[in-house]
Amino acid sequence: MDITAIEGQELTSVEFVGDHLRLHFDGPVFTLFDWPTVLLADFSVAFGEPEYRNALCAQIGQIVEKAMLEEMESLTIELENGSVLGLSLHEEDLDGPEAGRYSETGNEADEVEF
Repeated sequence: MDITAIEGQELTSVEFVGDHLRLHFDGPVFTLFDWPTVLLADFSVAFGEPEYRNALCAQIGQIVEKAMLEEMESLTIELENGSVLGLSLHEEDLDGPEAGRYSETGNEADEVEF
């Protein structure tokens, strides 16, 4: 799946919705049912660790430099400040049958599962 439409776009909001996460860009939206790791310059933070939400929300306003979705492998979103949002898509790392959904338009009717 091609997600390069988010390259050059700003992460405009991070939405915590019950048991999943929504990442909003300038139009496109990711709905993630597993929690990405936030890789910062000096350390990484995973869901459940202290400061996870703060580290993730601190990325709001950052521009996406590179975005890759490799089916059954990984989702990687590299931001202009050097931070990376990463999610393993290996079956053994996922909590359910799907890792998430992506909509290039931000419309739920256009969402594609991955």
